[in-house]
Amino acid sequence: MGSGKFRFVEGDASKFKIEMGYDLLVHAASLPAPDIYVNRPVENMLSNSLGLLNVLEASRKHDSVVLYTSTSEVYGDAETIPTSETYWGRVNPIGVRSCYDEAKRFGEALCMAYHRQYGVDVRIARLFNTYGPRLDPNANYARVISRFIIQALRNNPLTVHGDGKQTRSFLYISDAVNALVRMMIKENLKGEVVNIGNPSEITILELAELVKRLTNSKSPIQFQPPRPDDPRRRCPDISKAKSLLGWEPKTTLEEGLMLTIEWFRKVLS
Repeated sequence: MGSGKFRFVEGDASKFKIEMGYDLLVHAASLPAPDIYVNRPVENMLSNSLGLLNVLEASRKHDSVVLYTSTSEVYGDAETIPTSETYWGRVNPIGVRSCYDEAKRFGEALCMAYHRQYGVDVRIARLFNTYGPRLDPNANYARVISRFIIQALRNNPLTVHGDGKQTRSFLYISDAVNALVRMMIKENLKGEVVNIGNPSEITILELAELVKRLTNSKSPIQFQPPRPDDPRRRCPDISKAKSLLGWEPKTTLEEGLMLTIEWFRKVLS
């Protein structure tokens, strides 16, 4: 922060104007947790529309590379598992999750429109569930891994939505960053869309039991009503990431969870 090479601006991405020219612009402005975006749907839509428009306009004027962080949510409740980038998606366009799913789908379409009409070098990373240290322990919402860890460390019930048989594929943060950096700097990725995720699939109930074991917790598992439009399975096909980026995840779920649990132990103590 004090190096003179970094400027932090706190503001609304949908209103922020980029006046300078940059070699690379990364759009990662969004509200990715269901507990928060369903309560702030308009903000979420605007960050991925007007906010992204600001980025793409700046890139058009200054010939910048644009990395757009999209999401596996564009696939919705996928019928094809593992899911490749060629799958078009199965999304409810007016459901409570649409403010995130459709915002990201629109964002991808806007990126490709700028690519096709103006030749902008856009790269789209479809991130699957990502976790690791520094997830906010005091947030009024929590993603499933941080929620389970906090509950387990406090010996509170682990809250599972639905029957717990829905699956997710969890990617450790260092693996995600490695892939994103490769997408930023690698040549010949203009207009490419790449899944960034871990192909190891696990049910939410299995995840809860694993977190209990790794934390040595006495927490019971408490079932809650399912989330509306919650996808039943989520698992990426990462063949394209392997071939284009020379990338695949290195951190196992158990290794990543242990690192994340240790961090939460320190900040919660």
